[in-house]
Amino acid sequence: MDLTPNEYIRWRYQYGVDKEALKKENMKMTADEIERQKTPIMVDITDAEGNTKKEKRVIKELTNGRRQEYKGKRNEYECLLIGGSDQKVWLPETQLTQLGFDKAMKEVDERIASMASSYTRPLTSQFVEQHLMDVGLEREFATHTKIKALSGGQKVKVVLAAALWKCPHVIIIDEPTNYLDRESLGALAEAIKEFEGGVVIVSHNNEFCKACCPETWVLENHTLNVQGDPEWLNQNEKIKVAQVDESELKDAYGNTIVLKKKATRQDMKKLRKKIEQMRKSGEEVYTDEELEKLGLELDPAMA
Repeated sequence: MDLTPNEYIRWRYQYGVDKEALKKENMKMTADEIERQKTPIMVDITDAEGNTKKEKRVIKELTNGRRQEYKGKRNEYECLLIGGSDQKVWLPETQLTQLGFDKAMKEVDERIASMASSYTRPLTSQFVEQHLMDVGLEREFATHTKIKALSGGQKVKVVLAAALWKCPHVIIIDEPTNYLDRESLGALAEAIKEFEGGVVIVSHNNEFCKACCPETWVLENHTLNVQGDPEWLNQNEKIKVAQVDESELKDAYGNTIVLKKKATRQDMKKLRKKIEQMRKSGEEVYTDEELEKLGLELDPAMA
């Protein structure tokens, strides 16, 4: 907060990587990851005479090297080994993930992305100042005013400018309308429409959403209501959403999702009849666990 916006962006990206991205909780090494990184692996070591032999070594760190594996199906990263002055090997990302180097690979990706953007815009005071002016922050506030002295709307512009410095392909914006004046909102909406990458916006401002999205999809009661003027549909034409096979529903870990539905009076009537038949035949009546497997949540008032 004691830096000017210009100084802040240059400080944030001065080492070729986004410092704030590395400070996130999901980028901090856990005790388990640190322990896994100490696991020795079998690698091919080449000596000064050109002879190659297999040895067990521990990875010291990842360099800034990244390349695509044969046929380009996955990435390989260059690793510096412990026990050699300049012993490096290329390992696939799948193996490095097992060894706890997930976050280290993300850091390498960050550096490579930052290096790519630095070719188009050097990290100098002049270029950063122009970048801040492009998002609507005047030179006086961009270079000569500390962030803590800026208004709420001006701080939003600083955040946008800093996030866009690396020229990302996908932008995710959470409530961008907060603190911005009407003129800035209009400019932001126009910039989003002209942007050739992907944009995800979370906003409560209906006017701003309509300015950015001429076509709105409202999903309600298994029906998709398309509002606006899409090229391939008539205005307000309704589309019936296809029903998904419940047996195909999976969560993020691959587990099958069992959907529960509220039992109707007809369901309860069939269930009571089934229970009576089971009792007459001497079979065991459904237990609570068995009812849960059926996907029925019984209403005590209807039992």
